[in-house]
Amino acid sequence: MSDAASSASRVPWRERVRFDRHELAGAFGDIGTDLPLIVGMIVAAGLDSASVFLVFGALQILSGLYYGLPMPMQPLKAMAVIVIAQQLSPGVLAGGGVAIGVMMLLLAWSGALEGLVRAIPRCVVRGVQLGLGLKLAALALGDYVPRGGSWGWAVGAAGFAVLLLLRGNRRVPPGLVLIGAGALWALAVDVDHGVLVEGMGVALPSFQPPTWGEIVTGFLLLAIPQLPLSLSNSVIATRQTVADLFPARVFSVRRIGTTYGVANLVAPLLGGVPVCHGCGGLAGHYAFGARTGGSVIIYGGLFAVLGLLFSGSLDEAIKVFPMPVLGVVLLFEALTLMLFVEDTAREGRESLGIALLVGAIACWVPQGFVVGMIVGTLLDLLRRRKASG
Repeated sequence: MSDAASSASRVPWRERVRFDRHELAGAFGDIGTDLPLIVGMIVAAGLDSASVFLVFGALQILSGLYYGLPMPMQPLKAMAVIVIAQQLSPGVLAGGGVAIGVMMLLLAWSGALEGLVRAIPRCVVRGVQLGLGLKLAALALGDYVPRGGSWGWAVGAAGFAVLLLLRGNRRVPPGLVLIGAGALWALAVDVDHGVLVEGMGVALPSFQPPTWGEIVTGFLLLAIPQLPLSLSNSVIATRQTVADLFPARVFSVRRIGTTYGVANLVAPLLGGVPVCHGCGGLAGHYAFGARTGGSVIIYGGLFAVLGLLFSGSLDEAIKVFPMPVLGVVLLFEALTLMLFVEDTAREGRESLGIALLVGAIACWVPQGFVVGMIVGTLLDLLRRRKASG
């Protein structure tokens, strides 16, 4: 057993999993990223909504129990975008999930992931976190909040003010106030309760293994474009974010890569979408108050209930989460990530400059996460050689 795993196993259960108002508030810290991507894939690929939501929820619960931290699972973003844009079949999506699961396990158990961590400087990882934060902020302000027109901007401004005013309040978690107010508004104004009730009914996932041809196609169309983002954000930056937020609970990239790989060998076989860990999801849960795996378990329970009981009226059920409110949640997740770049300023102007450059490349250049990692690592290497020479 590794030192990190041994240390984690000695943490008392009450410190690994709690269920209180802060964990409840933190449970919604990643919903702004996940929900639109999941629904988009269901519609584009014709996926079974009950299977997708149930499997996704179960993976959250297992992750919360295993790590004892707010370490959620997220849809694979590059895969989701490609599936939505090209309307690929459920079999190809499942094949892509299996393919990247195998690839990640090979990287984790061969030691390649540890090698990457040693080779990539921290200022470059900070740049990756910054780039993802910029992308999430652009999505929040460019798509989610404007969905409601002037009303959406008003809701966004009010929600942002609530989060700022109540930030750090241990008695009244701001995330709970924001999500609760949005849900109550939606239930009173937007949701058709008749459609919601008519669509209720118990549904279970079914075994849906992809063919060998679908695995090969998924590998070429989905897994290869996804891998660079997964290496930079899902594994390396996630490990750094755990170290930033929970310095006593650092996990190896091998462990993170292993749970990533195993999840993608299981989820696609049961009709679920391919998933990963992500520094953005971890930061989002933490920003809204989560400190244990309890928030992720609550979050998973929400998706499991939606899939189990509301699959026939899913479009109506998800209206409970208004897009402008999800935009505010996403914006706070983005800000939490972007603020990590602050410590590179203390390392010197050159470290800060590399981090800012990597962040810009990651945000605006095609395949920017892997391009940024390569460029930033080379620049840091040149800087160190110049300093030593």
